[in-house]
Amino acid sequence: MKKIVLGTIIAAASLMAASFAPCAACHGATAEKAALGKSQIIKGWPVEKTVAALKGYKDGSYGGAMKGVMKGQVARLSDADIEDLAKQIAAF
Repeated sequence: MKKIVLGTIIAAASLMAASFAPCAACHGATAEKAALGKSQIIKGWPVEKTVAALKGYKDGSYGGAMKGVMKGQVARLSDADIEDLAKQIAAF
């Protein structure tokens, strides 16, 4: 019984956290790459900077060459997802 409860808690926690995996395709596993050779390297960005950038991409007020690509990527993210991704990026 304890294993079932613990497994359920772990599964629920993993579903709540936004995953960096889709981002890794362009930015690299630890955000160490310039996406498609055009973006800034985001590894280690402060949480506030990443949140502002992602929210800006989402509302169309931020971005250069990658603005159109990123707008589509962040459209489905909630504010909580954005905050979670920002924390992951800052931790790299």
